[in-house]
Amino acid sequence: MTAKLDYRWHLREVMATKGMFSTTDLRPLLAERGIDLSPSQIYRLVVETPERLNLKVLMALLDILDCSMDDLIEPVAAGRPRAKKAADGTETPGVGDFRPKRARIARPS
Repeated sequence: MTAKLDYRWHLREVMATKGMFSTTDLRPLLAERGIDLSPSQIYRLVVETPERLNLKVLMALLDILDCSMDDLIEPVAAGRPRAKKAADGTETPGVGDFRPKRARIARPS
């Protein structure tokens, strides 16, 4: 079975190593490279892990931060989510633990 992969996004950490601590610092630098993103888009790009990323934006970030793709994106193996524990310490069943029950048709008498 193939291992499922995930990734960690390190844009905020790389920005901090370059002395950039505000998301607004990034907007004019992206604009110089022809990338026009709104302040909220830049905020989400820095603070959250992007699901999709335009390659031109990625290349502009690599140029601005003078880093490699390995510095921004760290591949990791996706782990299975842990089962939640109830207050009494027992594990609560996950969604996959439930099985559907066969429907019974009651015929009118």
